[in-house]
Amino acid sequence: MLKMNKTGWVTLIGMAALAILPPLLLLNGQAFYMDLATRLVILAIAAVSLNLILGFGGLVSFGHAAFIGLGAYAVGIPAYHSMWGGFDLIASSNGLLHLALAVGVSALFALITGAISLRTKGVYFIMITMAFGQMAFFLFQSLEAYNGDDGLTIDLRSELPFLNLDEPMQLYALSYGSLVLVMLLVRMIVNSRFGVVLQGSKGNAERMVTLGYNPYVYRLTAYVISGAICGYAGFLLGNFTTFISPDMMHWTRSGELMFMVILGGVSTMFGPVLGASIFILLEEVLSSFTTYWHLPFGLMLIGVVLFIRGGLMGLFKGKGE
Repeated sequence: MLKMNKTGWVTLIGMAALAILPPLLLLNGQAFYMDLATRLVILAIAAVSLNLILGFGGLVSFGHAAFIGLGAYAVGIPAYHSMWGGFDLIASSNGLLHLALAVGVSALFALITGAISLRTKGVYFIMITMAFGQMAFFLFQSLEAYNGDDGLTIDLRSELPFLNLDEPMQLYALSYGSLVLVMLLVRMIVNSRFGVVLQGSKGNAERMVTLGYNPYVYRLTAYVISGAICGYAGFLLGNFTTFISPDMMHWTRSGELMFMVILGGVSTMFGPVLGASIFILLEEVLSSFTTYWHLPFGLMLIGVVLFIRGGLMGLFKGKGE
């Protein structure tokens, strides 16, 4: 008989709840909760991608939101040009093209910026990733052709084979399925020899060098994978919101992703998903009471860091885990 520890049960129950509750609420006429769950799942994908380098690689990136923005603009820009006849209509709504652009551009941006950023460490790495993220933010803010800071409205969602993203249930199914696959991918990476070297570089990079490994190459590869996954989350987010703006790339958005990972628990599979869930739900509740909802959020994070080892997932860890 297969035995699971407490964290395994929490993961199973949490993922089952995300699979069952939103569709049931939609069928009962509660479309708002389906929208909330879709946004939650998409941001959870981005948080899981950040956890790959933050939790398992020890790389604190404050520019990860740039990849979300790039993925979203990969949907918005072709759709914008279709309005003015700049692109062929089929190409403008081709979801596979949008997907390839979102993942490819994000991976390329991660490769270029990561190659430079990973030459530094500690606070310098934090600052340079934030600087690259802000460069992307100000670049798109200055592009008047795409309405700059006012953002773009996406009138034409991506068209994918066998899927209609205009249908909330299908968009959620794609987002949820993507989250499951991304979690499995990250788990596979972490448990591979590549993941062992990545985690070893986090603890003692010099020792990895003496063993014949190049931590820089492993970290850069993980950074590119993380950026590509985050760009895919941006592709989904652009199709969900049907509105994109440079604000998606601001460093405060990267801070929110980091908040989700730390709150839920770094170096865990379900922690970023749990953190994203708590973040989205509390944001919705607290913002209805006050515009200063970030204050109790900050106090909560301080409390978690000070009193709960390993984030909220640490509450479910038994002895020996």
